[in-house]
Amino acid sequence: MENRKVYLDDHTNLLQLEEHMYPLVDVKTPNVFRNLFHYDEIPKIAFNDRIVPHCMPDEIWITDTTFRDGQQSRAPYSTEQIVTLYDYFHRLGGPKGKIRQCEFFLYSKKDRDAVYKCMERDYKFPEVTSWIRASKKDFQLVKEIGMKETGILVSCSDYHIFYKLKMTRREAMEHYLSIVRECLETGISPRCHLEDITRSDIYGFVIPFCLELMKLMDEYKIPVKIRACDTMGYGVNYPGAVIPRSIPGIIYGLRVHAGVPSELIEFHGHNDFYKAVSNSSTAWLYGACGVNCSLFGIGERTGNTPLEAMVFEYAQLRGTLDGMDTTVITEMADYYEKEIGYRVPSRTPFVGKNFNVTRAGIHADGLLKNEEIYNVFDTDKFLNRPPLVAISNTSGLAGIAHWINTYFKLPDDKKVDKNSELVNAVKDWVDEQYEEGRVTVLTDDELIAVIDQNCKRLGIDLI
Repeated sequence: MENRKVYLDDHTNLLQLEEHMYPLVDVKTPNVFRNLFHYDEIPKIAFNDRIVPHCMPDEIWITDTTFRDGQQSRAPYSTEQIVTLYDYFHRLGGPKGKIRQCEFFLYSKKDRDAVYKCMERDYKFPEVTSWIRASKKDFQLVKEIGMKETGILVSCSDYHIFYKLKMTRREAMEHYLSIVRECLETGISPRCHLEDITRSDIYGFVIPFCLELMKLMDEYKIPVKIRACDTMGYGVNYPGAVIPRSIPGIIYGLRVHAGVPSELIEFHGHNDFYKAVSNSSTAWLYGACGVNCSLFGIGERTGNTPLEAMVFEYAQLRGTLDGMDTTVITEMADYYEKEIGYRVPSRTPFVGKNFNVTRAGIHADGLLKNEEIYNVFDTDKFLNRPPLVAISNTSGLAGIAHWINTYFKLPDDKKVDKNSELVNAVKDWVDEQYEEGRVTVLTDDELIAVIDQNCKRLGIDLI
């Protein structure tokens, strides 16, 4: 205790006592936290009430894995689709580059063609980065293409070290460090993917390993990024939860005990327990500058943190969008449906067809009087998606007129009202449906068909 240095923390402006170093704990048998992860029981969330402080970085950002983790769970995108989506990310991120990076595979010619075409755009953001096998040949490929950074898999739980790699912790660390050194020798910045960090021994393996990575960074003067991967979605954001499930505890440990700068810490979440968004926000709050996301959450198993969700989390936490163009999100959803053939589930926040559609009769009445009552924010302004009221037997003429005006985005000079022949014709059809015993709301497709039929009959052009 007497030999430990006292220093002034430049973030809190409080005197701190220098932490002990954390040596590798090389165990003979794997620590798989059976008290938390008993395979024939639901995983447990335990608490020890050790609270770590919030430490929001001066700047935070989003990185994208749509073309890497997102592409592992669906049919591969064409080169043209990748380039189009990359253009969308550039527009969405705005002039400050809040979408900081996109990562790409380099395995196939198609992958590399997409990379070359995206790099030809010469955008500052998103930066084009890669994901490769950890080999000298692939490192050289990254360098030849002209990339500054690449992802490297360094699995960190004993599940992976002992059961998959068949190594000890020391063997795994030495193997990983040799790979990272090879990467640095080529002048490439490694992005170390600490896979399965929420089942790892944080202070027995992760912190000692990251301390060694920081030494390599000092030696080569090349940034070494740490990506904390909640591979199985076990992370929790609850204050006082025990590690390795505690996201606050993991980010604090990386930042304070391993000495990893916030700008080199990135969180990569999965949604197995519906916590990807809250965990990503928590990573920001406790000191990670980057959160890694996939568009619409498309990814392995239950998916990754949805990128569009973190755009709105950013705005809520910072009080500004910092130039991000959120209307692009709607364009991307339309592109997925029309050009890629992927339909986003209808109730998905911000992008689903029905995310801002009010169905309950009493709610619909409130929305028609003042849309703020039942709409999360001005969705027309931020997403080009005005709120809609689903049509049922309680909608009335005003509800039907509102639906037609908003669904077809009619200008003021073409808007219909409750006295319109078209609205009354649709209302007659709706009443007939419920008189015959229908109990469910009417679908968009049904309404469009009836409106189209009556427009032709009445000689009305809504477009």
